[in-house]
Amino acid sequence: MAVPLNQALRVGAYVVKQHLMGNKRYPLVLMLEPLFRCNLACAGCGKIDYPAEILNQRLSVAECMEAIEECGAPVVVIAGGEPLLHREIDQIVEGAIARKKFVIVCTNALLLEKKMDLFKPSKWFSWSVHLDGSRAEHDISVCQAGVYDKAVKAIAESKRRGFRTIINCTLFNTAEPEKVAAFFDDVMAMGIDGISVSPGYAYERAPDQQHFLNRTKTKELFRGIFRRQGKGSWKGKWAFNQSSMFLDFLAGNQTFRCTPWGNPCRTYFGWQRPCYLLGEGYAKTYKELMETTEWDRYGVGNYEKCADCMVHCGFEATAVRETIQRPWRAAAQAVRGIRTEGPMAADIPLDNQRPAEYVFSRHVEQALTRIRAGKKPRDEIADAAD
Repeated sequence: MAVPLNQALRVGAYVVKQHLMGNKRYPLVLMLEPLFRCNLACAGCGKIDYPAEILNQRLSVAECMEAIEECGAPVVVIAGGEPLLHREIDQIVEGAIARKKFVIVCTNALLLEKKMDLFKPSKWFSWSVHLDGSRAEHDISVCQAGVYDKAVKAIAESKRRGFRTIINCTLFNTAEPEKVAAFFDDVMAMGIDGISVSPGYAYERAPDQQHFLNRTKTKELFRGIFRRQGKGSWKGKWAFNQSSMFLDFLAGNQTFRCTPWGNPCRTYFGWQRPCYLLGEGYAKTYKELMETTEWDRYGVGNYEKCADCMVHCGFEATAVRETIQRPWRAAAQAVRGIRTEGPMAADIPLDNQRPAEYVFSRHVEQALTRIRAGKKPRDEIADAAD
């Protein structure tokens, strides 16, 4: 696996401590979105469909530090939007590292070469560059030509300067196992430190609703991909920045329920309920999020919107918890590798799931009302040309 040893040991110790303390719900990764604005408009993205008044808002450095301290997760993933559009992103990263957090900044890399001087290589820091496939596939995914080439160039420069650099790849129903496998070969040849991969989540506000995977198609796709890595082995030619149990889950060999509290999300609106993917309400504090969210109303089998989700931010924490609670199962899976043939693990039935509620517009309207009532924007963010 591509997770650095110091990170694996520190996070492992943190998880063991939570279990020894009897904590049922605890955060593993803080998903921090200091802004929503982006310099791309990807058809499968549900994070940027906001009025300009909201896109012009951002979290301050102080608010980001408060979220990091309040949550306490050992890993902080800074996403968005495009985080490099935030004028104080370097201060946010420095503050998180000063608090001994492993920091991963997700970026489409359009500004990466320009902003790289603001950061220093560190065992606590990683870039995560968005690449959804080869040149043709990625540029279609992000709805703009030339982005793949810019990202590859930025990756080369990042590695030259000594930064730990991974890629994050989201797959849709247009993905073909042969092409994905060839793409993974290509990025490993670039010298990246790891691959994070996940099926796309069907954001209700995403412009393109036709290309999201259902659970059966997800499992079939990942079996086809892993089959090309080497027979049944996760120790093959690709280094993944994810647990082997999560990858085994993607291939249909594990029955997991999601743990949405494992990746709590802090945005301009507040602490997002119930998870990074679903914005169905917001809490003012992390404590309020954990204590007042009706967790059992969400997840596969509980809620229609969750029916097809197999995304890392819902299930990676489950995989980590399973590894700690049942190490013999994780050890057996590691020896066996990822099975790509034969029957799949039983899935969670959907018979009793409650119907979807569509509440996005209400949250946006409430935020606009506050802004238009005279609440001064926290600061204007830098635009893509800045």
